[in-house]
Formats: sequence, C-alpha cells, structure tokens
Amino acid sequence: MPGTAPVRTGLIGYGTAGEFFHAPLIDAAPGLELAAVVTANPDRAARVDKRYPGARVVSSPAELWELCELVVVATPNRTHVPLAEEALRAGRAVVVDKPLAGTAGEAVALLRLAHERGLMLTVFQNRRWDGDFLTLRRLLESGELGEPHRLESRFERWRPLPKGGWRESGGPDEIGGLLYDLGSHLVDQALHLFGPAETVYAETDVRRAGVANDDDAFIALTHENGARSHLWMNALAAQLGPRFRVLGSQAAYVKWGLDVQEERLRAGMRPDEPGFGEEPEERWGTLGADGDTLPIRTAPGAYLDFYTGVAAALRDGGPPPVDPADAIAALRVLEAARRSAATRSVVSLRA
Repeated sequence: MPGTAPVRTGLIGYGTAGEFFHAPLIDAAPGLELAAVVTANPDRAARVDKRYPGARVVSSPAELWELCELVVVATPNRTHVPLAEEALRAGRAVVVDKPLAGTAGEAVALLRLAHERGLMLTVFQNRRWDGDFLTLRRLLESGELGEPHRLESRFERWRPLPKGGWRESGGPDEIGGLLYDLGSHLVDQALHLFGPAETVYAETDVRRAGVANDDDAFIALTHENGARSHLWMNALAAQLGPRFRVLGSQAAYVKWGLDVQEERLRAGMRPDEPGFGEEPEERWGTLGADGDTLPIRTAPGAYLDFYTGVAAALRDGGPPPVDPADAIAALRVLEAARRSAATRSVVSLRA
C-alpha cells in the first residue's frame, strides 16, 4: 500500500496467543504497526519493551482507543465478547482470537454491532493458513482425490500432567476445554472444506485428575453434501494419529505431524524470514492408494497472510480474511456438539 500510513494496531493480552502468534505477525505484516500492547504483568511488559521497543505498553484496554485504529483481542475466552464490544463501540476495527464468542447468539450480536458501526470484525482462524491445510485444499480443488467423502482430522497431544490455568481448571463461564479450543480450528477447517453441516454427534470426557474441562473430545459431522468429517481433540494421546486422513473416490491424502509455524514462532523466528513456513521433506504427506503412493510437498504455511489480509481490508475496503459469519456457523456446530455429548444423541442443524 504505497503512500499509505500503516494501521496502528493495539494488542490486548500478551499471554501465549499474544506473545507467540499475534504480536510477531502484526509486527511483520506490511501495512500494520504494533503501536500498543495491553498487559498489567510486569514480566510480560518487559518482554514487550525488549522485542518491540516502538510499541507502548498500557495497563488497560481503554487506553488503546486514542492510540489505535485496529484492536486485537487475545485474552481469555470469557473476555472476548465484552472486549470486542467495547472496542467496536469506541469505533475501532476488531480482530478476535478464536472462539469469537461462547455462543452463536453472542457472535451474531457482535457482528450486528460491527455492521451498524461500519467497522471490520474478523476472527483469527490462523489454521486456515497451515501448510497441510493449504495442501489439502489444493488437492480437493484439483480433483486429485476424486470425490471426497471422509475427512479425519486430529489435534492430539501427550500431556499426562495438566499445565493448569483457566483452559483446564476454569468453570463453564471460562469457555475452556478442548472442544472450544482446538475444536474451533477443526470445525472451521471442516466447514471450509466441505460446507455446512447437517447433523452433529459428539463425545466429550475429562480424563486427567485436576482438570475441570474436556480434555478428550470427538465430533462427527455429516455435511449437507453427504461428506463426513471425524474430528478428534485429545490431551492424553500417548501415540498420535495422523493430522489428516482424507479419503476420496480416487485417492487418499495422509499427513502426520503439526504445521511448523507454531514451533518456529515459539522459537522466536520472524514470520517474514525466508523459509519460515516451509516444511522439511521428511514431514510431507502422501497421496494415492496403498501400494501406489507418492510424497506430496506441503505448501508453505502462511499465517502472515491473515494479517496482510486484515491490512488490505482496512485500507482497500475489501472483505476481511475470515468472514465472521463462518465463526458463527462453527459456533452453532460447537453448541450442538455440547448438546450431543450431554444427551448422547445426534443433533440436527436443519432450520
């Protein structure tokens, strides 16, 4: 955007999401400037000062309204709606980390407010820019799988000892647990690939002592086009399953291991460095049928494209990189999954 001043951006929260995802991506994105960070934690404030000396550290969100055009909410889930609403009422465009809200109804109200104020609202569904997901989307678009009929998708970890914190030990008001954490990504990806869901079946369990929220969850979706998605989230998987196993009428795509971008962000690598999203060959997936498979190069992961899209939407007036209506659709699925798990039944999403 030649000749255009960068969008002054304020980040609320400098926990894991703020420090390792949002701040480095905002700082590297053309057209954005990390102008301020909200944190009341002295250690986190010191880390902001060291890594982003041009960013002002403030202690409350209200201090952002005069400093920034764009506000990014990267705080605990229960605060997403009130902080996003406050920012929108202050006349600021908003990015909210997933999940956008605890319920689809709350998300609809936020989107209505954004429309009334003529402001951009979008959701940080960064996993749409995972290299393996980009690869899978290309394979589907090219027809190399044939007619796709089943998606198996997993985010599994081996964490027998809980880390603590609100995601694991908070009550229902915290909107914690894997269903709303990792499930927000898996459901979004499934809907993005195969379209709206018609029915939802789910199982949720708490497996580890001292944990209050689901740490083992499964969702089965039947899409309106007849395809099925099986989605697993687990913190107690001693042997991990494949990240993706996608079956089609002509071939299957199988991919092991998580996208490389998160580990590189946590290691301090800048997302605009050459090779940042490139995956080594030994981690590529395979395409074909048993006895006749080929390695398929993983597309470079591109989390930075999300914030580049945010900048373009604000300066050029185009659509945001993630339509908040997609987040509402995913929340309807997650709410149905909760009902299904509680009632041990299949829930219909038909109007």
